[in-house]
Amino acid sequence: MQPYFLQEWKSLPYGEGPGCIPEPLAGRLASFANASIFAGRGGGGVLEHRRHDLRARGVIGVMAVPGCTLEILPKIDVGEKEGSRQETREIRKRLVHMLAVALDLKIETGRMTELDWQRETLLEILIRIFCDKLTEAVRRGMPRRYSRHEGDLPTLRGSLDIPRQFTRHIANPGRLACRFDELSEDISLNRIMKATIGHLARMSRNATNVQRLRELAFVYADVAEVSIPALRWVDVVIDRTNRSWQELFGMAQLFLRNRYQTTSAGSGQGSALLFEMNALFEEYIGRLVSRAVAGSEFRVTLQGGRLFCLTSLDDEREVFQTKPDILIWRAGQVVHVIDTKWKRISARIDDPKQGVSQADVYQMMAYAHIYKAPRLTLLYPHHAALGDEEGIRARFRVTGQETVLETASFDISNGKALVDRVWNRILVGIEEAAPVFQ
Repeated sequence: MQPYFLQEWKSLPYGEGPGCIPEPLAGRLASFANASIFAGRGGGGVLEHRRHDLRARGVIGVMAVPGCTLEILPKIDVGEKEGSRQETREIRKRLVHMLAVALDLKIETGRMTELDWQRETLLEILIRIFCDKLTEAVRRGMPRRYSRHEGDLPTLRGSLDIPRQFTRHIANPGRLACRFDELSEDISLNRIMKATIGHLARMSRNATNVQRLRELAFVYADVAEVSIPALRWVDVVIDRTNRSWQELFGMAQLFLRNRYQTTSAGSGQGSALLFEMNALFEEYIGRLVSRAVAGSEFRVTLQGGRLFCLTSLDDEREVFQTKPDILIWRAGQVVHVIDTKWKRISARIDDPKQGVSQADVYQMMAYAHIYKAPRLTLLYPHHAALGDEEGIRARFRVTGQETVLETASFDISNGKALVDRVWNRILVGIEEAAPVFQ
């Protein structure tokens, strides 16, 4: 199966030569992408099927159709030559890190070699990590729970079901209607693991991953097979008895039901693991901000607020609900609103707006009015053209008010001291809970 690689907002031309994709394969990928839940979202869907090429949009991940796979990675400046294997390797590393932070997972990648990061797709890397973690977990023992059973047995086990005994077995005293608890591995958590193994086995194109998934499937042979829509996620309770399975449960949600992505496979059309970068970047920053203010007098709400912009004069009905990405509160008051944007702002000195969208500014003005926030931040990914330093790019005072609006960038290619960097370069000054940087 031929692999192809593409970065978001870049194009893959049709043809038979190096760096090209045959037009029939491009058609299959485009048709499959149009069936995704992201079609029409993420900057216009997953792929733009143009006359001479395929163009990636604001959705990244891996798609596989008969004959080929396509991996779409985000545009992240990692200090490597553009288009090189080294750049691809580092981007995959940062993307896995973003997923780990956004989904609150502890994903260890120490066993991955540099060659693995270069030649394997994001999907195969995540499958490899899942297999490693699950293999170690089952060696320590699968989680089990006591479940209630009823049965007609020749000897008493547990307690006697007296009504059933004297109605069904009154003429057959050789059988006893028993009620008993049995320690069983056939529980919701293990059913979810089994469903994840089966799902990934259908998606993986790596022989080593497929073999490991088959071995793990054998371990789960005695666990009931349940379709993905019928899985009982709410029945899973992570406590001290199964705490070591929390990361695996999170990864199962990543593969089967996470809101940032969709996985699908059907009737030979293909399979996909896709992420909307706007949502992933938002959750990534939100988690880092939450960690940065932990233990302080501030608290963070992600996608909260939900106040309305307008109220109908006819029936007092509220309309146009707002959902700011990140709200920072102190003593019941919003002191800082942060809205993340997976866009590249300009570094041109002759562009005072820095390429910031006027619609984004209007949105922040609405937040300032509705939430009475003294400080507003539009946060973008940092890139090389902005220089070496991330942080506050520009500050503005809202006309006629003391409210401050600032633009800022955060370097997701730099994994060092993430929480400290968020506090020192983005959140500095919120302790004043008043207009800052005046």
